Amino acid sequence: MLILAIDTALDACAAAVLDTSASKLVGQESQPMKRGHAEALMPLIARVMKASGVAFTALDRIAATTGPGSFTGLRVGLSAARGIALAAGKPVVGVTTLTAFAAPIVGEDGEHPVISAIDARHDHVYFQVLAGAGRSLIKPKVAPIAEALEAARFGAPHLVGNAAKILADRWLADAPPPFKIDQQAAPDIAWVAWLGAAVNPESSPARPYYLRAPDAKPPNNPLSGAPQPPAS
Repeated sequence: MLILAIDTALDACAAAVLDTSASKLVGQESQPMKRGHAEALMPLIARVMKASGVAFTALDRIAATTGPGSFTGLRVGLSAARGIALAAGKPVVGVTTLTAFAAPIVGEDGEHPVISAIDARHDHVYFQVLAGAGRSLIKPKVAPIAEALEAARFGAPHLVGNAAKILADRWLADAPPPFKIDQQAAPDIAWVAWLGAAVNPESSPARPYYLRAPDAKPPNNPLSGAPQPPAS
């Protein structure tokens, strides 16, 4: 299976082509980036596709990160994935950023729980907790940092994500210390690709996974004075 993976959810602009039959990436590029994903993404994808030697029509599936993450970044990546899928006549799937952060650790089948966390600002984080073998302990949610720290009850965790250090810095003094702190600005695009190959398209739609309403809201209608509905 040939998978084109795209990630613009957080502080990177990344794409990769995975050949599952060869068990390797045949093209990849990732650039650290807080803003400017819209301008950078399509040229980056073009370079990755050229390096891979794979035509868009030869792809079996397109995968994109769905969030939680930046409102603008998510829409850039998902719009690109849907457009490519439509033009190439291929299915498109979504992969959450929390799962992509946790996947390489769960893949090691360790004994420590995994807390995957993303900074949601305003003293909150998006997080989920998995057992070392992948069983869900706390489903993805947005919550105050204090609530996320209560996951210490599951034992010394492996912290991963762009909020790993935030949790580590406020870790409870009377709790077992974190086993490992894996601060990452964005998930590994290789794991986005592998997850994209593994998920069921019917249960993994390519649409934003916010967990809460986005901060960006359109202004009120100046003619009617009534609020406009939020962007879907």
